[in-house]
Amino acid sequence: MRRSRTTVAGAVATAALATLLAGPSAGTAGAVERERLVIDLATDTGAFHGGAAGSLYGVYGDGVPSRSLIEGMRLRTVSTKAQDGPQHPGADALEMLPPFVDSGGKDVYIYMTDIYRGFPYQWPGASGPERLADFKTKIKKQVQQVLTMGKYKDHVVYVPFNEPEGNMFGTGEWSYDKVSWLNDPQHYFAAWKEVYRLIKGLDPDARIAGPNTSVLYDQVKGFLQYAKANDVVPDVMTWHELSSPAAVRTNVAKYRQMEKDVGVGPLPVNVNEYGHNYHLSVPGQVVQWVSAIEESKIDADLAYWNIDGNLNDSAVEANKGNGQWWLFNAYGQMSGHTVEVTAPHPNQQYTLQGVATLDEDKKQSRALFGGKSGDADIVFDHIDPRLFGKTVRATVQEIPWTGQVGDSAQPLRLADQELTVGADGSVTLPMTGMNEMSAYQVILSPGGSGGKPDAPSVSWRETYEAENAAYTGKGYSRNGPEGTPSDVGKFATSGAYNVGGLRTGSDGVLSFDVEVPRDGTYDLSVFANSYNLYDLVKEQGPTNVFLRVDGKEPQELRLPLGYKWVVWGHTDTTVKLTAGKHRITLAAQDPDLGVTKGDAIIDKIDLALRDEKVTAPALYEAEYATLTGTEPRYTYGGASGPGAVPLPKGASATFWVHSPADGESTVSVDHLGGGRASLALNGEKLDLPKVGGAGKGTDTVRLFLSGGINKITVTGTAGEPVLDRLRVAPSKGTLVPTVYQAENGTLTGAAKVTDAYPFATNGKAVTDIGDGKANALTVDVVAARAGRHALTIRYSNAEQAPATHYNPDPIARHADLSVNGGPARRVLFPTTFHFNNFWDLTVPVTLKKGTNRLTFTAEELPDFNGDTYNQYDQRSPYAPVIDRLAVTPMAAK
Repeated sequence: MRRSRTTVAGAVATAALATLLAGPSAGTAGAVERERLVIDLATDTGAFHGGAAGSLYGVYGDGVPSRSLIEGMRLRTVSTKAQDGPQHPGADALEMLPPFVDSGGKDVYIYMTDIYRGFPYQWPGASGPERLADFKTKIKKQVQQVLTMGKYKDHVVYVPFNEPEGNMFGTGEWSYDKVSWLNDPQHYFAAWKEVYRLIKGLDPDARIAGPNTSVLYDQVKGFLQYAKANDVVPDVMTWHELSSPAAVRTNVAKYRQMEKDVGVGPLPVNVNEYGHNYHLSVPGQVVQWVSAIEESKIDADLAYWNIDGNLNDSAVEANKGNGQWWLFNAYGQMSGHTVEVTAPHPNQQYTLQGVATLDEDKKQSRALFGGKSGDADIVFDHIDPRLFGKTVRATVQEIPWTGQVGDSAQPLRLADQELTVGADGSVTLPMTGMNEMSAYQVILSPGGSGGKPDAPSVSWRETYEAENAAYTGKGYSRNGPEGTPSDVGKFATSGAYNVGGLRTGSDGVLSFDVEVPRDGTYDLSVFANSYNLYDLVKEQGPTNVFLRVDGKEPQELRLPLGYKWVVWGHTDTTVKLTAGKHRITLAAQDPDLGVTKGDAIIDKIDLALRDEKVTAPALYEAEYATLTGTEPRYTYGGASGPGAVPLPKGASATFWVHSPADGESTVSVDHLGGGRASLALNGEKLDLPKVGGAGKGTDTVRLFLSGGINKITVTGTAGEPVLDRLRVAPSKGTLVPTVYQAENGTLTGAAKVTDAYPFATNGKAVTDIGDGKANALTVDVVAARAGRHALTIRYSNAEQAPATHYNPDPIARHADLSVNGGPARRVLFPTTFHFNNFWDLTVPVTLKKGTNRLTFTAEELPDFNGDTYNQYDQRSPYAPVIDRLAVTPMAAK
């Protein structure tokens, strides 16, 4: 079969890149003119803003997504529904406001219209004035509720109208008078003035945003003129860009000219909906939007096409990030000021685009780019020798696409090299074999410290497209093209096509012919999807298929579920292969293991050599971490990378560390001496001896890491310890979990054991916890010592509310967890897409030595004022189905 044309900077590309980076750095000569992305470090384009990291309906509530995901993504703004609004389950403004702000967020934009059901909004009344009067009553209540939020209220921005030209002041059934304000603005303008003055009258310090149109219409200029004349100019200008990155640059410039013509502003801008299904989750697509938004120095929120609470297809489960999350993590760690980036096709979507910064204090430049397959040169011009010296250290990383619901490890390190700055003050990094779905990062630091370059973290790898594989048996379908630049409403898919046929009753076999370079163990990822509400899928949940290598060594794989068709995740396993050619098959029947139940589509398989580069501990260099109260230094000869970080008392370095699963990891803290430092995990200071010392060394600790993203912070406590890096690898044997089956606990009231979900451990789980505190699960657990422990809950949740629109509306169920009779803590559990699909969620708990009693209850949460309840089944009274609990100490040295 044909090798994929979209192989992502694989082993050949990695080797070529390393070789080229080691060669002449002032440019490369070749017969074919390569595209060039030029980064001019001498042209300052303004302070780094970070505004592209925004989200519409991306935060459901505290824990969905986790605070680590919010903070690590550097989420700056969120647009969300009015408190208790019936548009969607969750995402209530005043419930997600505190965790968002506490996780570093700046502003919550409240869509005040979302207090109504439906889209267009179904505001009641026989006439326009009656409808507006009802809305004003609800606006008053919303503002009064915000005023109870203490310091958090300062982070609220009110959005009185949303897309008024298609809703309240459009031409439809639910409009004010069936006349679009774009043709006759009198009623909309008057309503804007009334509502603006109502809000400011209740809260003079309130910030109000508008007009929040679906595009930047020419009529917005007239809106500004009216607003200025009546002293009701919005505090923030908002509109939507469901268009292209090129339109962002063009329309921001167009709007700025409107301001000048009218004589207002300049106002802060939030383009509070951007992007399409084809773009979201794809780092190589989203980086093109990021570059335009950052260049325009505005805020912007990713559009909400699917489910809420997953950061617009950035978050997986509660605490995992996909490739898009890691793109925003890299973007959020930029600092200093942006510099001019000249793309080979400026301001043209679906081409190589980028954004870059220079931080003189850190002596560091960072560049993010992507959107093109193949080769290109990344050129850094005007490198200041006073900052960088005569050589620079370049670390090159890839952030691959891992699907909408596919967990991603930290970015892949493709190369780490020292380069001599050319006589013209430039260096050129030749990128070979790029994938248009990936984003790439280059971190440039001073060279010459003598630090040994870090090896690439990836070796041989290859992608094989399902549409190019052979298929035998019945039921085959080749589906696509899926999302394309001309059909952005559809989801992105590797190679644009996928294959169906592996389903209940099928005899289909999908065969991939592969060739590998050497004997060894290989990581195999099957990118697949099943629609959770499809008839054949509803019976069992995850679709099972059967993997064989050359007809041998059968494995049963459970493929990922999604909220729609063509929503990709990946199921991962390992296979042992000898050098040469092999046939890897996915089948709907296996003579030893059984038959498929369900229905799945397959996008591709990724195959990667699991060698010492892959299995080595993940490296997190301190000079690349998020630093507070300190800066990197590049004069430490014993450092592993380009430099190290001194940590005077109170200064800290924060690392965003990936764990493939909930469980023990060995964290090695490499330091150069000078003092002591403490460790904190996900914001909690660990009860461990201080790390560091008088001289160079390594402190090894065992930490329980949650599956996905973990925030590890090292803070100076005595002297001035010099931190070199962290090395992190999964381990076992020190932090040993104790497992308790839920069905062995004490059940009260209606809570009962069920055998309806065969994928539960031992085929049994506990259901019907909740709908009142009497219906509870109690489990007694034993702790060998007092202190903080990880409580890992294996659960399922597939409750979904009826929707009035294109968004699926899954509900995050909750459990009220009490430890030893203490106050209950509410824990949110995101959807698992089927009650027979079980995930792990870990929460920290404090246990006493000996026996501890854990009690799980649930009851429906009332509306904000406590006097009403949601009438659309959007707040569940039930806890999830609970399969088992595991209790593990949080840390040990």
